[in-house]
Amino acid sequence: MDEVAPNVFRATGTDVNVAILRDGDALTLIDGGYPGDIGAVEGAIRSLGRRPEDVQGMLLTHAHIDHMGAIVAFHDRYGIPVFTDPAEVAHVRRDYLEQATAKDFLPMLHRHGVLPWLLRIARAGATKPLSLDDAHAFPSDGPLDLPGAPVPVATHGHTSGHTAYHLPQHGVIVTGDALVTAHPLSKLQGPQLLPAVFDHGTSDTLAALDHLATLDAETILPGHGPSVSMPIAAAVAQAVNRYRIG
Repeated sequence: MDEVAPNVFRATGTDVNVAILRDGDALTLIDGGYPGDIGAVEGAIRSLGRRPEDVQGMLLTHAHIDHMGAIVAFHDRYGIPVFTDPAEVAHVRRDYLEQATAKDFLPMLHRHGVLPWLLRIARAGATKPLSLDDAHAFPSDGPLDLPGAPVPVATHGHTSGHTAYHLPQHGVIVTGDALVTAHPLSKLQGPQLLPAVFDHGTSDTLAALDHLATLDAETILPGHGPSVSMPIAAAVAQAVNRYRIG
């Protein structure tokens, strides 16, 4: 785990990140890794001298299984409320599913990193059915009344209700999967889009990047890959350029 800004931490699961925001003794958890990453997320919280019960609220960037593991577990165990974009609530409930399945990867088994990654995430619980019936839409616009005062930023595209979280007091943007800095299926390092197989709507994802580029943020904490220190506008430009040149 690393502290990317004062009281803003990046913890890692199985090729995926979670963010922990600290305000005194209280915490906010953003995303939760795979089901097999629950112990790692709890360990990261305890390494801060805190307990999962100190998490005041949990936020989802989106409802893919690699972001829901500890979110669902902590909600079930401790009753911690979960918030996400209004458009994503039904996805959390699994009224519908916008997620790549095993059959999407069969034609890709010969490609860079695919088979080892599939085996790794299977061990982490990627095939486990996972849903949450009572996730809540954000209660208001602007900063949320949670530790760290995160500001939801609609970045629909990767899923219909994907959300990034801006921490303007620290110049940090938690980008989820709208913009990442690495992935096992990519040979690139640095700001980029996820491979197309993961994306629900690439045109919407590109439009969402335009939204991100307007923010005042110099530190990027992505859903996959290391955090980077660079203006979000420059990171967006790099990611879009890499997408266009293929």
